[in-house]
Amino acid sequence: MAWATRVFGQGHRVLMAAATTATAIAPKRGRPAGILKVVPVSPALGEFLGVSEVSRTDAVKKVWAYIKHNNLQNPSNKKEILCDAKLKTIFSRKDQVGFLEIAKLMSQHFIKSS
Repeated sequence: MAWATRVFGQGHRVLMAAATTATAIAPKRGRPAGILKVVPVSPALGEFLGVSEVSRTDAVKKVWAYIKHNNLQNPSNKKEILCDAKLKTIFSRKDQVGFLEIAKLMSQHFIKSS
């Protein structure tokens, strides 16, 4: 502690956290929860994705990959998605969808577990 008084002077507290071990820093391992949890989906979304269960993050990633692959973003306004027949099945038959609406429209396809 002598070095602390030399650096910080007399009367100043040293604000240093105790060293933590690797076990305290390591993340908890177990089943994923929240948006990472794999849950059953509606038949329409299941047919679109090709799976009957998926996490919300993976579903959104796959939908965005489909949008990018098929060039369905509006060229003049990248915040709009122009829905084709396949996307209309999961986006409530809408012709256009804002990118902020995607999560809201997809939430109805995830079956709530109690």
